[in-house]
Amino acid sequence: MYSHKLHQPLTPKIIFNWFLMSFNAGSINAGGFLSTGRFVSHVTGFSTLFGVNLIKRNFTEAFGILFIPLFFLTGSFVAGLLVDRPLYHKKKAHFDYVMGISGLCLITAGFTGVFSKFGAFGNAHEITENFFLLALTCCACGLQNGALTSSSGTSVRTTHLTGLTTDLGLGIAKVLTIRKTDEGYSRERRSNFLRLGTIISFVIGSAVGAWFFIQLKYHGFFICGLISFYASWVGRREKHAIHEIHQLEA
Repeated sequence: MYSHKLHQPLTPKIIFNWFLMSFNAGSINAGGFLSTGRFVSHVTGFSTLFGVNLIKRNFTEAFGILFIPLFFLTGSFVAGLLVDRPLYHKKKAHFDYVMGISGLCLITAGFTGVFSKFGAFGNAHEITENFFLLALTCCACGLQNGALTSSSGTSVRTTHLTGLTTDLGLGIAKVLTIRKTDEGYSRERRSNFLRLGTIISFVIGSAVGAWFFIQLKYHGFFICGLISFYASWVGRREKHAIHEIHQLEA
């Protein structure tokens, strides 16, 4: 999962792991929305909410919301330090650490919510009540997105769909344009399959996540955290292979 690029051959294991991460992102996003009334796997909505609350003169809400994307940025930054920086110096990438920290953020969110630090599930919509929960879940998404973006050579981002949907649209147009005998035809079809699968997995994760968060409330973050820990375990097993692959590419 952490050494694959879109132009490389696919295996069932790679497909499963990649789509599972997108499923997890959809679940986290559903849990964030159901618990706080805000989406947490991307930062676009926070910019809009900042502008709306600023015009409404709700300054506490506006500037609280403005700070939340910094935790997504922090997660991505940490992923860069633990993945891209070691690779630049021809050392082992720590995908396992990145996904492990992501899992800890989600487990912490679950435990903190269960012990009523965020208020009743779905009722704490003021930024002052759920700032910590938003920070934890956004940081977890930033970590995951950083890890998977690096592992795919910046080709796939699993926590949001805007760029991926654009890439899919362009990719479909390329498939309809390129002759089947051309070298890039099969590669573009494979890329579109991964893009479409990632989108579908995110949507399914959102639906399934909404179901188990409604049933389990804050306990639902434990499920998302366990999936992240699974990804950490996969990264631990692949760490030596990743090091060798990047050494050869360098």
